[in-house]
Amino acid sequence: MKTDCVIAGGGPAGMMLGFLLARAGVDVVVLEKHSDFLRDFRGDTIHPSTLDVMNELGLLDEFLRRPHDELRDVAVRIGGEQAQIADFRHVPAHCKFLMMMPQWDFLDFLAAHARKLANFHLVMNAEARTLLTEAGRVTGLTAQTSAGELEIRAALVVGADGRHSTIRAQAGLQSQDFGAPMDVLWMRVSRLSGDPPDLFGQIDAGRMLVMIARGDYWQCALLIAKGSFDAVRGRGMAALHESLRGLSPWLGERVQELAGWDQVKLLSVTVDRLHEWAKPGVLCIGDAAHAMSPIGGVGINLAVQDAVAAARLLAGPLRDHELDLAALQRVQRRREWPVKVVQRMQITLQDRLIAPVLASNKALRMPWFLRVLGRSALLRRIPAWFIGVGVRPEHVG
Repeated sequence: MKTDCVIAGGGPAGMMLGFLLARAGVDVVVLEKHSDFLRDFRGDTIHPSTLDVMNELGLLDEFLRRPHDELRDVAVRIGGEQAQIADFRHVPAHCKFLMMMPQWDFLDFLAAHARKLANFHLVMNAEARTLLTEAGRVTGLTAQTSAGELEIRAALVVGADGRHSTIRAQAGLQSQDFGAPMDVLWMRVSRLSGDPPDLFGQIDAGRMLVMIARGDYWQCALLIAKGSFDAVRGRGMAALHESLRGLSPWLGERVQELAGWDQVKLLSVTVDRLHEWAKPGVLCIGDAAHAMSPIGGVGINLAVQDAVAAARLLAGPLRDHELDLAALQRVQRRREWPVKVVQRMQITLQDRLIAPVLASNKALRMPWFLRVLGRSALLRRIPAWFIGVGVRPEHVG
């Protein structure tokens, strides 16, 4: 098989990049190692910056007709105190809310529209395995598919295959690990009509819980100290139920829906960033280039922003068969600064808020800066802008 660009990974970065390149006249193959997108992803928040991209593509009205929830305020409860900490009603974007939609619906929507383009090719059940090189340049890859091994020659290989990227490992791209004090237990509990409407962050001594509305159930992310899952599991399901009920008393007996540890998935949190995102013929974007903390739920949106920038900068060189390393490095120069800014914020919150909370066994009080946000409608616009739009938002070229 021969193409202009082959993308490993059909997540938000890979699917958006494939769609935009094909739309710009570039022949693209996207490889997705699973047979469908119906899996529990870490993030379901689609931010105003991503919705602006959908609007620029002329797809927003159709996209908004898909089932979703819209979040205009974010609240946090610490101990017995509660405060609103972000107000999205004033963000400088077309949609002034966070959209809550399962990531598989977002990917299905992108894939359906991309497939309408003759030069877009999506291969499911295809896992990238080995990079092909000639004279020090990556010239393609091999993938394992349900029909056997597939060899694809391409002017550009893009690694959009997540934080455990095969492409970046094969290319020998080195990362800096910034560490994380927590892991996440991922589980679901049914949602009732009278439940609180906000995306609640609930914090108490040694425990933190984020609850994401997904239609008729809550996707729950319980933060635990890094490496402590065995100890948590050793205390048994009853202790887990008590933790959830202690943080969200209104759940009541619904915590009993979690009957065994097979309903609880451990997500290991990593924050890292590649020193170099590219070598001749190969580029990494999204989590493959920079794994993000779950703080702010910004990972999917940064991945989309990477894809938009990469498509705008690389479509011309790919069409004209003039792609060189300098063109790939321009993508890193464009996107590295916003990634650094967000990761710095995440690391600061990890060190100054999350790590002390998880290490504490005393009753907690609301920090002063969150009290200030709770009392000032004007100040609540700042975190909403930073999360919802961010620094250097990208636009479709």
